[in-house]
Amino acid sequence: MRPSFYDRWTARAAADPRVARRWAWLAPALVTLLAGILRLWNLGHPHALVFDETYYVKDAWAQWVLGYAAKWPDGANAAFVAGETDGFSSQGSFVVHPPLGKFLIGVGMAIFGADSSFGWRITTAVFGTATVLLLYLVAKTLTGSVAFATVASYLMAIDGLAIVLSRIALLDIFLTFFVLLAFWFVLLDRREHVVRLAALVAARSAGGERPAWGPVLWSRPWVMAAGAAAGAATAVKWSGVYVIAGLGIYLVVTDALARRRAGVGFWPTDAALRQGPATFVMFVPIALVVYVASWIGWLATDGGWDRHAADLAPVTGFWSWVPSALQSLWLYHRSIYNFHVELSSAHAYASPAWQWPLLLRPTSMYAETTPYGEGGCSFANGCIENIYSMPNPLIWFASVAAVLYLGYRFVRTRDWRYAVVLTGVAVTYLPWLLYPERTMFQFYTIAMLPFLLLALTFALRDLSGAGRADLYRRLSGQRMVLVFLLVATVLSAFWYPILTGMLVPYDFWRAHNWLPGWV
Repeated sequence: MRPSFYDRWTARAAADPRVARRWAWLAPALVTLLAGILRLWNLGHPHALVFDETYYVKDAWAQWVLGYAAKWPDGANAAFVAGETDGFSSQGSFVVHPPLGKFLIGVGMAIFGADSSFGWRITTAVFGTATVLLLYLVAKTLTGSVAFATVASYLMAIDGLAIVLSRIALLDIFLTFFVLLAFWFVLLDRREHVVRLAALVAARSAGGERPAWGPVLWSRPWVMAAGAAAGAATAVKWSGVYVIAGLGIYLVVTDALARRRAGVGFWPTDAALRQGPATFVMFVPIALVVYVASWIGWLATDGGWDRHAADLAPVTGFWSWVPSALQSLWLYHRSIYNFHVELSSAHAYASPAWQWPLLLRPTSMYAETTPYGEGGCSFANGCIENIYSMPNPLIWFASVAAVLYLGYRFVRTRDWRYAVVLTGVAVTYLPWLLYPERTMFQFYTIAMLPFLLLALTFALRDLSGAGRADLYRRLSGQRMVLVFLLVATVLSAFWYPILTGMLVPYDFWRAHNWLPGWV
């Protein structure tokens, strides 16, 4: 029996370093190019404020001009879309998300014009495309495998949820990018830290006796970079706080296990009470600095919401030394927190977190019907344009199952790579379960999608057969993986018109109504 094409290719790459080097840059380039095409094609359509663009686009432009989000008059949406983009007042508006995401939206508006729907969305498209490349780098760092990284990033390139959130001016793709960036930096730190720690402990064990205590390492630039990235995630949406907490715990736990493997006697105490505080200093303060820096426009001006709240009731006692502007920022944050925990307004597309794995209610963000004979519609039942934040169903349900599989594999093998992926899923999903009454949407899962896809790629790798498996096992496994990828690709093509607001026959749109809560 002849080896599979993939096995023959890997053997050739192993024998010829030039082939390996060429594929190492060509694979991510092609996947990123595909992602860019799917996200940038007809990006300016529709020329309308889609879903929460009604908040973020206008706030982004006011913030870009004034330094803070300002109030807009009633009926501002129609005027804004028509090109009247200077209708904001100088009075601060109460906004419930930090400024960084809106600043990034504002960059595109400043370059291409505030009246350009392409300009509203270009930075989300760029960050969405960059997230695909970043997932490739994370997967490559995890496994060292070009094929593994290519599959993981390809699945995100074609996934409907990732495409939609990269084509409208919401905040969530920025959050996803910075969360994934923080995890990548932690992986880069682990690669260096484990080797360096083992060498230092071995040097202390030269006499043959195990050292009771290991070294405290302060030079860990990737930890500082991870802190900055996690701070940026929090400066987009507060859910980044859970990433800071989760990665902080992960850093301490992995350091403890590395010290145990290296032979440190009191490894739990050494990691928690000696290296732990040093890691905290390298990780958390820089996250806080990045977060506060995102408010610089609000702090440096006078018109923002609650900008001078502390002037009316300044803090006394121990905290009286804090500048009045930061006191006001704290009071503002208390109001934001109260808003988030009390948010429970009804919405037709609301979906609590317990429903997300079941994909019961994806979010329709834009829908416009066109009768027969109008607007280019030549179908008797009419036409519709829809932007529907729908994950690829096959990829989604397979990924959810793969997380369970990966949890089982982690219990069996204690593979640190599985722990990274499961940590990513945990910090981007579990906190939402703490607020069952809060209004939520399925598209919030974009932040956990990269980790779901990593879990799925691990499962597909196991399905394809280990290198030591017999030839028949590998051939049959690889064929099943190939069939999965082909079906996923066909499904993505089937859903793409519904993701991007293309004018389609109403009957074609209804053909996507597979479950009662869909479309």
